[in-house]
Amino acid sequence: MSGKKVVIVTGGSKGIGLGIVRDLLSQGYRVATCSRTPTAEMTELAGEDFLYVSAEIGDEASEEAFVNEVQKWAGKDGIYGLVNNAGIAREGILATFPNVESEKLIQVNLLGALRMARLALRTMLSRPDGGRIINISSIVGLRGYNGLSAYSASKAGMDGFTRGLAREVGRRKITVNSVAPGYVRTDISASLQDRQRQQIVNRTPLGRLAEVEDIVPVVTFMLSDGAAFITGQTIVVDGGITN
Repeated sequence: MSGKKVVIVTGGSKGIGLGIVRDLLSQGYRVATCSRTPTAEMTELAGEDFLYVSAEIGDEASEEAFVNEVQKWAGKDGIYGLVNNAGIAREGILATFPNVESEKLIQVNLLGALRMARLALRTMLSRPDGGRIINISSIVGLRGYNGLSAYSASKAGMDGFTRGLAREVGRRKITVNSVAPGYVRTDISASLQDRQRQQIVNRTPLGRLAEVEDIVPVVTFMLSDGAAFITGQTIVVDGGITN
């Protein structure tokens, strides 16, 4: 037993997830993450406090196998925190949007997060010091965006799940919160046309897209002792675009 807190970060091989993994390791946590395929960063981070497992969020058997492996690796330390970061984005007008794509969004973004929380709670509920669950949602779940109806539904569902679960597990010292980023400079935003990107920047009071480094400290704070009395909230980090 190391005495270090173990945190699961789904989808931690790139983007916001990778930023969270790196920051948590630097702060002395033990971190387990997964993605469908490994990246070079997963090899670079290898060490006794880091576990990478190839797993697919959205596939129930893969999720359960991942958490089982984490529990074995964590040992008596158990699982303290879960960051539901893994997700996919699909764009298209709903009238012509394939049902299979809508179902995939819900399966990965929403149901995957629910199932991961359920698996992690099996350990958290037995901890005397409680635990932390953080869902990475999105401002499009709060305000909506043209062509993102199905994606917005999956992210709004995460925020509703956050509020409900916070009431269920609060008396066991487990907090549940969402962090809703605005438009972040990642692989997803890189697919925007220059005109679209500039429109977003123009509508943002702080005058730029978010960087991964803008989101990570909020997530790591929500895992800390300093956030022990915050639960059931959606923390928006968007440069003011939804004001």
